[in-house]
Amino acid sequence: MASITDVPHHNNIFVRAATAFWDGLIKLGEAGARTKEIEFYKSMSDEELAKRGLRRSDIVLHVFRDRVAF
Repeated sequence: MASITDVPHHNNIFVRAATAFWDGLIKLGEAGARTKEIEFYKSMSDEELAKRGLRRSDIVLHVFRDRVAF
């Protein structure tokens, strides 16, 4: 009977470097998308924002709501 063991490779410098690189790319992509979303909301009038339940001062908190705990 065969047995498979899951061995973490966290001590492997190449795996750590690749993971850090990949995480950086993901953060870069998220930042670009969030910047576009902020610009989208900033281009709206105060009345349009109010229809969405937002104030101009809440745009950044709204866009980063999954990252900010308050």
